[in-house]
Amino acid sequence: MREKFDLVGIDGNAFNIMAYVKTAMREAGFSREEMSEYVEDCMRGDYDRLLILSEEMIERCNDALGLDD
Repeated sequence: MREKFDLVGIDGNAFNIMAYVKTAMREAGFSREEMSEYVEDCMRGDYDRLLILSEEMIERCNDALGLDD
């Protein structure tokens, strides 16, 4: 079974975080449009907003993949 996606331990650079989340989204079956929307939303705000949106998206990805707690 696949390990859950988790932002802990990921390089804190904003672009690295977005790339990691996009990988999770791809594996979870999100569309390219949804991935683009995620990136656009992240880039509209500050770093804290990026972290909040990324954590929420990682949770959605884990749920879609059946990787619940």
